[in-house]
Amino acid sequence: MSKSRIVETGRVLLGARRNAREMARSLRIAGAQMGPVQRDDPRARTLDRLAALLEQAARQGASLVVFPELAFTTFFPRWLLSEKQLAPYFERAMPNPQVQKLFDRARELKIGFEIGYAEETSGAQRFNVSILVDPQGRLIGKYRKIHLPGSVEPRPNNKFQQLEKRYFQYGDLGFRSFRAPPEWHGAVMGMLICNDRRWPEAWRVLGLQGVELTMIGYNSAAYDPNGGDSEGPELRTFHAHLCVQANAYMNATFAVAVAKAGIEDAAALIGGSCIVGPDGRILVEAKTLGDEVIIADCDLDLCLQGKTKMFDFAAHRRPQWYGPITGQVGVVEPGRKAAE
Repeated sequence: MSKSRIVETGRVLLGARRNAREMARSLRIAGAQMGPVQRDDPRARTLDRLAALLEQAARQGASLVVFPELAFTTFFPRWLLSEKQLAPYFERAMPNPQVQKLFDRARELKIGFEIGYAEETSGAQRFNVSILVDPQGRLIGKYRKIHLPGSVEPRPNNKFQQLEKRYFQYGDLGFRSFRAPPEWHGAVMGMLICNDRRWPEAWRVLGLQGVELTMIGYNSAAYDPNGGDSEGPELRTFHAHLCVQANAYMNATFAVAVAKAGIEDAAALIGGSCIVGPDGRILVEAKTLGDEVIIADCDLDLCLQGKTKMFDFAAHRRPQWYGPITGQVGVVEPGRKAAE
């Protein structure tokens, strides 16, 4: 090859690299872990904490902040409550005067956010919800939790209950993805809430829509909420990481999983908030059980490695064999009928 040809080839390669850098779809994302929100904490104090986390993330250059599940209140499904006691935990509109401060501050800072809360609709339906708001304060999407854990009736002799099935209806919006605005590089985004992250079906439905960023808020007990003493905080935190890492890898998506943590109304919650890359590796993890911001720069184009190779769904999926995933609920053992 002639010297002039070598020089020209070098220029082409340098130009290609420069264009690739300029076109990189990098998004600086913050996970805003919260310490406990006690039952008697005034809403104004909680909003001040949320705003402080938002401001800290903005100072570090984040353009998106992910908050936990039920961020405005304590995790109230741990108690058996009367209707009068229950009513103050639900939001009838979003935003509303009690939370408007957070929306206003985010708009001033030009930073978007995802946050979870308890919703009561105009038709008196109640859901465990998360919403995604862009930097201009516009609602991009809403998700209603589908995999509700726990029971309807209290479990005898349990100090703390898990009564989400009593207080919430199963989500009715499905696992939808949302197209982000240009300032978020048109990313394909999805939301899950807490227990949803343990069910691979939820992730796969998002994966089949090309999801590049999955956001998950959670309030996870540091003990077995269904009774027994076989699960402590270390194992519970390991499982919280395991399901996010595995499913992020198998769907080639970034994932931001954010906790409400610490001792909340005498009940322990795990932390372990983390941001995971599409190769399943943890990029950053919270170190405390209190209010803490974690930050990662996420190049969305890194999702292409998994989406076009190992998990090229169009090339490798065989859905004709997946019928039991959607056709049955309980386990069917060989030679036995399905349980009622």
